[in-house]
Amino acid sequence: MRENRVKKLMREGKLALGTYVSFSDPQIVEIIGLAGFDAAFIDMEHTAFDLPLIQQMIVAADLVGITPMVRVADTDPGFILRLLDMGAQGIIIPHVDGIEGAKKAVKAVRYAPLGERGGAGGTRAARFGTVSWADHVRTSNDEILLSVMTEDAKGIADVPEIAALEGIDLVALGPTDLSQTLGVTEPTDPRLRAEVEKIAAQVKEAGNAKLQIPMNHPAFPLAAQEMLDLGVGYTHVAPPPPAILIREMRNAVRGIHESVGRDS
Repeated sequence: MRENRVKKLMREGKLALGTYVSFSDPQIVEIIGLAGFDAAFIDMEHTAFDLPLIQQMIVAADLVGITPMVRVADTDPGFILRLLDMGAQGIIIPHVDGIEGAKKAVKAVRYAPLGERGGAGGTRAARFGTVSWADHVRTSNDEILLSVMTEDAKGIADVPEIAALEGIDLVALGPTDLSQTLGVTEPTDPRLRAEVEKIAAQVKEAGNAKLQIPMNHPAFPLAAQEMLDLGVGYTHVAPPPPAILIREMRNAVRGIHESVGRDS
């Protein structure tokens, strides 16, 4: 397996940048890479993407040298295995059920001795059998990134244990779901920032994983340096490509209308 660009940057103490893949076209993954991002955040939790499309997106990510990270719906080991065998270099698991859920995630993503991932030597991830099995197992355990989203009360309570668990690379926070858990409705509510800072300190103290928080999220806007100071290793940047496209198209149309005195 090729070197994981996001993990390399995290090892160097840098902030890795990804953005959302919300168009059902693999070319958007290529565009994300050509724009300078380090990863494509391929979402299977909130989209209708199917496996053949995901495989094309993973191939597109490889073409431009970025990390294909797939958010699944749960810790189903059979489904995660299929994504890994396609060559996914990152798995993001939402709503992890505390430390037990995190352990299930590690079992699904890692080969023994860390986990229980099933093996097949002829997969795309194993270079169709052109590398030794030992090399494939070693590089997979080294280079595949595992992110667990601690968005619920149990997950938040178990952050110190989750962050210390071998096999976990990122402890992810979703500001929207975290706000709901805390009963917060205003992004400026100091309770939200206090909770994020507390979790960040717990992850840092564990000394194993990094933090994952989205950038430019309306519920918790943070600048890049603030993220690095908190111990964030990876962030996906909002807004997603469809929102950028709509904004730019509207601006173009508005400019033309204004130039000829037409109301928008």
